[in-house]
Amino acid sequence: MPELPEVETIRRDLEPLVVGRRITAIDVDPGTLGLLAGGLPIEALQHALIGRTITGAGRRGKYLLFALDDGRTFVVHLRMTGRLVWRPSDAPPEPYERARIGLDGGHDLRWGDLRKFGTWRIVDDPAEAVGKLGPEPIDDAFTFRAFRAALAGRTAPIKAVLLDQRRMSGLGNIYVDEALFEARIRPDTPAADVSPAAARRLWAAARSVLERGIENRGASFKDYVDGQGQPGQQHMHVQVFRRHGKPCYTCGATIVRTVVGGRGTHYCPHCQRRARQRSQPRGA
Repeated sequence: MPELPEVETIRRDLEPLVVGRRITAIDVDPGTLGLLAGGLPIEALQHALIGRTITGAGRRGKYLLFALDDGRTFVVHLRMTGRLVWRPSDAPPEPYERARIGLDGGHDLRWGDLRKFGTWRIVDDPAEAVGKLGPEPIDDAFTFRAFRAALAGRTAPIKAVLLDQRRMSGLGNIYVDEALFEARIRPDTPAADVSPAAARRLWAAARSVLERGIENRGASFKDYVDGQGQPGQQHMHVQVFRRHGKPCYTCGATIVRTVVGGRGTHYCPHCQRRARQRSQPRGA
């Protein structure tokens, strides 16, 4: 699933290509329209977008935000297998192509989506789509104090808390496993049991794994490609994610796969040992 580094890579690729371009056509496979546009008829989608000029390309968490010249925002969420790729209008169809956004100048944005879970929305205010998202670990304003507050009192596994987009946004399964490994914390540790020292390591690790993911243009384990249709390289640098049964690069122990919070989870049982439970106050 595309996470913050993958979506940010696509945004950076597309921004210089689409900003200032006018939308000239919207074509959507009828079998995809209901899921993609939330039941909006194709005529309404076309009416809302055709003739509009894209004035900005932003991102919040895992959402792409295309500002339009009428003040509204075209919000794209890739979900599990969505792709948004810049192509010449006469290029052959993309794998699992479901829609095309025609632009002046002879290019399209091609939408491919194997599982058809991705979504498009047109909103008056971006907050309608992203207003409930928590801060991003790469935000300078996301202080260690704010991070500790997000963990405080939480009995859920630390991995589940990190995946909660209302508490912090942009982290998904790949980068949570990688951050927890870097911080030497087992994924099933209750969030409230993470020590201050371990929490500080995790706060720094969450930022560093996302920044490395951006530098390496995202992880292409299966479906993800960048805005030009090319794979990223971050999957070549992971320490634990999808490496179960293989030796840890740090200690040589065998990487384990388990399930935490309903998600497939990878960790090193030696580097990420079980934390000691904090003693309960007498009478608790």
